[in-house]
Amino acid sequence: MNSEAQESAGGSDLESDFNWDEYLEENGVLAVPHHAFKHVDRSLQTGLAPGMMLEVSVRSEPDQPYWVATIITACGQLLLLRYEGYHDDRRADFWSDIMTSDLHPLGWGRQQGRPMRPPNGVREKHGDWEAVLEEALAQGGSAPAHLLQGTQAGGDPADLFPIGWCVELQDSMDPGVAWGARVEDNIGGRLCLRYAGTEGLTQSLARRWVFYLDPLLHPPGWAEENSCSLTPPAVLCGLRSEAEWEEVRKTIRQPKEEAFNRDFFKDRPVLSPHCFSEGMKLEAVNPAAPFNISPATVTKVLNEQYFLVQMDSLQGDSEGAGPGSSFLCHHGSTEIFPVQWSLKNGVPLSPPPGYQGQDFDWAYYLKQCGAEGAPESCFPVEQSDHDFVEFMRLEAVNPISPKYIHMATVTRVRGQHIWLGLEGLKQTLPDVITHVDSLDIFPVSWCESNGYPLQHPSKATAPRKSCVAVVQPEKQSQLKATPHAARQQDLSQSESAQGNGKYSCPKIFFNHLCFSGPYLNKGRIAELPQSIGPGNCVLVLKEVLTLLISSAYKPSRVLRELQQDPELRRHGQGETLKAKYKGKSYRATVGISRTADQVAEFCRKTCVRLECCPNLITPHMVLEHCSENCSLLTKTKNTHYYGKKKTKRIGRPPGGHTNLDISTKEGSRRKKRKPLSVCKKRLFTSVDSTPACSPLGSGEEEEDLDEDYSLSEEDSGSEQQGDSEVLERKSQPASPRPTPPEPRPREGPQLTSYSDDDNQPPSPTSGRMEVQEKLHLDSSPLGWSITDVTHFIRTTDCSPLARIFRDQEIDGQALLLLSLPTVQECMGLKLGPAIKLCHLIERIKLAFYQHFAS
Repeated sequence: MNSEAQESAGGSDLESDFNWDEYLEENGVLAVPHHAFKHVDRSLQTGLAPGMMLEVSVRSEPDQPYWVATIITACGQLLLLRYEGYHDDRRADFWSDIMTSDLHPLGWGRQQGRPMRPPNGVREKHGDWEAVLEEALAQGGSAPAHLLQGTQAGGDPADLFPIGWCVELQDSMDPGVAWGARVEDNIGGRLCLRYAGTEGLTQSLARRWVFYLDPLLHPPGWAEENSCSLTPPAVLCGLRSEAEWEEVRKTIRQPKEEAFNRDFFKDRPVLSPHCFSEGMKLEAVNPAAPFNISPATVTKVLNEQYFLVQMDSLQGDSEGAGPGSSFLCHHGSTEIFPVQWSLKNGVPLSPPPGYQGQDFDWAYYLKQCGAEGAPESCFPVEQSDHDFVEFMRLEAVNPISPKYIHMATVTRVRGQHIWLGLEGLKQTLPDVITHVDSLDIFPVSWCESNGYPLQHPSKATAPRKSCVAVVQPEKQSQLKATPHAARQQDLSQSESAQGNGKYSCPKIFFNHLCFSGPYLNKGRIAELPQSIGPGNCVLVLKEVLTLLISSAYKPSRVLRELQQDPELRRHGQGETLKAKYKGKSYRATVGISRTADQVAEFCRKTCVRLECCPNLITPHMVLEHCSENCSLLTKTKNTHYYGKKKTKRIGRPPGGHTNLDISTKEGSRRKKRKPLSVCKKRLFTSVDSTPACSPLGSGEEEEDLDEDYSLSEEDSGSEQQGDSEVLERKSQPASPRPTPPEPRPREGPQLTSYSDDDNQPPSPTSGRMEVQEKLHLDSSPLGWSITDVTHFIRTTDCSPLARIFRDQEIDGQALLLLSLPTVQECMGLKLGPAIKLCHLIERIKLAFYQHFAS
């Protein structure tokens, strides 16, 4: 795609700053949890962990010898160390800054001929301290050298790629080819690379955006060491003559002055051998335009790890399969699926260009092509354990113009794959299909944290909805005033793509005269269409349940009755449904049959759960008289309902668990009840043993806390109260909680020099952070009490978080041990506020180390 097309599909002009917290609250939607993005978590970890050993200079000795020390706690660039020989005695523990201290891996002192002698305290405890040294060196467990030395010491792994450094990129079409590139920009580990030999060129093809964990990224010299040829990408070959490319090739082979840390690349996963053969058919997403799933063919097997896949076209090379339609794959590639995957998962399959006929049928297509489908055993077993749910928000790269990162909405979830609707586009694009482990998706506020512009709508819009319905034409007039009428267009595309077969659902009839039970409103049932379907089982049954929920007296109660066990959700056997009641939005995962032979039993069990006539929803129509004689039943407490008998008030499902989520309506600022599990422990433990606690939320500072938890207010009280009682109680305003009195002035930590902008995260338009004024403390944070810490936090622009410090009983020592994972897990903060707080804590640590640590 040329640069003009990329620009037209890129981001819109940003008129004003965008605030994620305000958007999520105003639209009543949730963000994808930050821990769901594994590559982002990995980019924030320094790699130094408690238990690792190193050699450090003993400054208390005149000749400053070296001795072995163990990392007790790692807090960013600060390490709490303990000399070998003190064992469990923590009185001699000391802090050390990776950036300024003389730290080395085990064995360095002897290799350099430096003296090895412990401090006086160890010599007093151990007369034979040489034996202690030998035992420590033999034990191993050294901290990696590249984390202790060089310009990257103490930084994030993403900092291993400073601007101007050289790398090598493996070709995306031929694994035996690579070419050099130079880092032009590094945005939180997302690298903008310029291919060697394209300096001064403005073509977009001269640049490539990759995340630093991309398996095709390698250190300089990798191609020569692995017998790969240095060849520029095919799209660049015509820009220069072969003689000119040869001169560029010589510069790539020249040794570089910078010492690239090759240890970083040692942990790359090893690719498993594949069992694909040429000619096999499969389903695939074209990485160049990841908007549809279409038939594809294995065209070439390169070796036991790699093979080429090309998107099918029946129009010939000139019109159909053009440049970019072939791509490199391996056993674990996430862009390929077995035959019939789309049909089984209720996803439309786009026929190849030139295909004749309305319904695509794989059996006919394979016979027509004289080919066979790739066996399912060739594909890895798909897991469904992740945290992505429909309608959640995140940030995602624009596949057409990768320099843009957009606000995105999860519109569909199928197994490990999600569909994303991008916002803030100049030209509308279809939903992007991607994998949950993609390196091109990021949590909310990631752009803000890295000082990069986020593409977003000029005005905050209502949440996107991507639903599908199958409605009879004669009933469409009744639905024009309902949200279901908007689903017609999507349905016609889905139905035409599915065809008939094992996964095709027959018509499901709403028999309006049948007994509707205690949960469903008979008047609303009468307004529903006569039938839904035919079509894909998942889509039809999901629409049937959606209409039943909307016809209930209390939609949230019906959703609770239909919800399934959380264990089934983790195995991908459920679909997400929503309900609204009294200004609140509820969400739950419901099990839905996927094959035609299970439809009748599914309808019957649904009726049993809702205690209505088994013929209310069935694959057959009930005319005048129901076989159950349900017309004799009335909705009184003494009437025997169908299905289960009520022996007690219904609270949460058996086992005390629920996956029912709740979000408040726009503008609601009520205080939330604290979740049932709250971290009561003081944060004295090291990073590796920090408990994962539920987010806290109390008092006026609740608006700054993370609200991405699934336990609702209704759930916390439903064991003792009925559903109606809980909802009535929830509808009343919460009683105000008295504000705790401010502590009277006392001698403690005081902020003597502080800038108002010190802790502001970089905005998308402000570029990089500026150097800030140093923080000066009047007393050592190690001696601060809980009240001192709370008072100090209130003097900063993190003051809304002061109550959390008081509630969690964080004193000065615990304050110095806080890290980003601890703050996010135990304080429940979103990424933006968490980074803002950690930035303040790092400044406190630095001031402490400079003035009090010695």
